[in-house]
Amino acid sequence: MPHKFEVYKDKKGEFRIRFKYNSEVMFSSEGYISKSSAMSAIESFKKNGPGAAIEDNS
Repeated sequence: MPHKFEVYKDKKGEFRIRFKYNSEVMFSSEGYISKSSAMSAIESFKKNGPGAAIEDNS
């Protein structure tokens, strides 16, 4: 699969999410205190992302 979410711990011990496409990091999240909060954020991205509007501020 060319895309995936990764959950990892940063230097401060917080959980963060990375979204990778073809091994390239497309975005990283804010830090979460608990792993379950990070996992909930992934589920929210999956559920709400496909219908998200595109805002062009250029």
